[in-house]
Amino acid sequence: MSFERDKPVVEAIGLKKEYYLKGEVVHALKGIDLKISRGEYLSIMGPSGSGKTTLFNMIGGLDSPTSGRILIDGIDISKMSDTELAWLRSRKIGYIFQTFNLIPVLTALGNVEIPMIFTGMPKKERLKKARQLLELVGLGDRLTHHPSELSGGQQQRVAIARALANDPSIILADEPTGNLDLSTGLSIVQLLYRLKVERNTTVICATHDLKMVEVSDRLAWLRDGTIERIELQSSVTLTADEL
Repeated sequence: MSFERDKPVVEAIGLKKEYYLKGEVVHALKGIDLKISRGEYLSIMGPSGSGKTTLFNMIGGLDSPTSGRILIDGIDISKMSDTELAWLRSRKIGYIFQTFNLIPVLTALGNVEIPMIFTGMPKKERLKKARQLLELVGLGDRLTHHPSELSGGQQQRVAIARALANDPSIILADEPTGNLDLSTGLSIVQLLYRLKVERNTTVICATHDLKMVEVSDRLAWLRDGTIERIELQSSVTLTADEL
């Protein structure tokens, strides 16, 4: 796949983000230009404080840029109303967070149902779909378990199932292996890759986990709010600092 020639599903143009901290201006993003194709697995790599999560939040419409634009399917989301952004987030984008963000009082099934409730799907249909998604991520025998009864890896799988509930074209994963051990983290990486292959889902992962290198189509390396380089997986070279 030639990612440079394909029409981008996500495009950042001159993206800047500034905020104030203790009376000083912090330049979190300093003019990011990036195109991401449909069905691509892109890992946004870099150390803490490099701007990964800020860029992630911009792409997902969770924060607005100081200047520049984010286009989703050619539409500038910075010009969307709150209602339009809510529709975009509930229909086109699935979010996976490092801290899982599951609701403790709900079962695995109940947590996966939530996005479908907001879109008005009838209860019978959403229960059926939630069950299918939990089976897809290998939790068909944990439907009625609460988060406290699940391991970290199982909770992350519930979060992935929930992210897929409304058939999003884009999955945004923020440090999805950050709270997991090596073996469990690897299984989550492989699951995300499988979803990309089987569903042609665009996966954008903000991470410092080098396990992501193997499954990524491309990697964007951030440092101090700028993109240092973008590499195809086949040509990745790691510096001493990155190792």
